[in-house]
Amino acid sequence: MRRRHLLALAPTAALAACTAPGGDSGTDPATDGSNDSGGSSDDGTGSSAGKDPSDDPTTDPTPEPTAAELLLEELEPRELAGQLVMVGIPAGTEIPRDVLEEHHAGGIFLLQVWESADEVDATVAAAQEGSRSDLPPLIAVDQEGGQVRMLRGDAARKTPSAETLGRDGTDAVAEAYTSIGEDLAARGIQVAFSPVADVVDPALGDDNAPVGALGRGFGTDPEQVGECVAAAVEALDGQGVAATLKHFPGLGRVRENTDFSAEGIEDPVTGPDDPFLDSFTAGIDAGAQLVMMSSAIYPQLEEGVPAMFSRAAIQDLLRDQLGFTGLVVTDDIGAAKAVADVPVAERATRPLAAGGDVVITADASLTGQLVDALEEWAAQDPANEERVKESALRVLTLKEQLGLLTS
Repeated sequence: MRRRHLLALAPTAALAACTAPGGDSGTDPATDGSNDSGGSSDDGTGSSAGKDPSDDPTTDPTPEPTAAELLLEELEPRELAGQLVMVGIPAGTEIPRDVLEEHHAGGIFLLQVWESADEVDATVAAAQEGSRSDLPPLIAVDQEGGQVRMLRGDAARKTPSAETLGRDGTDAVAEAYTSIGEDLAARGIQVAFSPVADVVDPALGDDNAPVGALGRGFGTDPEQVGECVAAAVEALDGQGVAATLKHFPGLGRVRENTDFSAEGIEDPVTGPDDPFLDSFTAGIDAGAQLVMMSSAIYPQLEEGVPAMFSRAAIQDLLRDQLGFTGLVVTDDIGAAKAVADVPVAERATRPLAAGGDVVITADASLTGQLVDALEEWAAQDPANEERVKESALRVLTLKEQLGLLTS
């Protein structure tokens, strides 16, 4: 496995960036001379006064701004807010015109089952045409294999479920996810909402409705699941497709599916030191560029708060403890029963306040309300504005890494 520093924010643009765990600079004050008052300069005078730092060949020049950083400075407040929303487009429908042209959504994802490559291609083209030419959208799809394959027919090949792949081993995982990556790349889709990194509690098995019952998990052992997750991430990356680990910090211990129920979605066990987190760590180490937050509740992290709204889950655990610097997205906040009682505006702003980046809605009609809420929230406080810019930069940086932005 390889460790990548994902979407790291350059010093000139790190608006509210998180620090990695430990904060060790790798130097020892006792040995690096930083506390040595008796040190002498190169000119033998004991003073460095009057020296131009640029004369020091060891001084790094200020790095050139990236395409993402340059574009960030050009965007209007509504465009910044819009980049933090991804909108679901059901099969057989068209992208509502206002989603991209008025609300500047950062991307779309394909909902339901698409069996025609031509229809997928037409939708991808429409998304590109509806966006600013220098600000193309991210295109994503749930493509896990097994029952969860939104692209079928001549749009994508059939691949086994994660449950089957987990039994067959990492070579089988790599083969399946290579084909998934090839199929998505061929359709102009840059983001896979997969793999599932949840470890299914063996005591629940098929009674775990969101994962176990659908064969979506690689297994019940965190180490084995982690190896499969890493193989999937690396296979997708090899095809130029960004992987999304889901559903952090894990849905393997809940009984009900958060898409369809607001009850039975509490996991009383998962906490900061839980071994079930190891599969997510393996995916991060393998280079996953996105993590999708669960809408279940984890009292060991934050009582009564869905993980996608929890600072303890996103900032403290995922970012600070596990060191993830990439794009954090929500599970569906549009049609999911788990958050149906939360006001729409709060569904947009609470993930940002908790350290997340992008909200995902399966209900395209909510796009305007979500973008309105984010734009208004940013205008209320300079700290909120910086938080929106930080997340927008992560979105733009991912787009740049995927070859969507020109320098």
